[in-house]
Amino acid sequence: MTAGAESAAAERCVLPECAEPVVRHLSLAQARRAFPDLPEQGRRAPLCRVHYRAWKKATRDDRRLERLGR
Repeated sequence: MTAGAESAAAERCVLPECAEPVVRHLSLAQARRAFPDLPEQGRRAPLCRVHYRAWKKATRDDRRLERLGR
């Protein structure tokens, strides 16, 4: 396992009440669409599987409109 993979495996979800391992990183602006109370830390928001799925569900319509060109 490389050093980058080890640090990613040890990283935790950005939401304060969650301690699950990270599966995806989103930009902070994208993550704030679904989670407006995210702490201000860096440019990226690491999310666990549960919170990534919640983000996908909350922003489904917006993302579809962006793909269609509004």
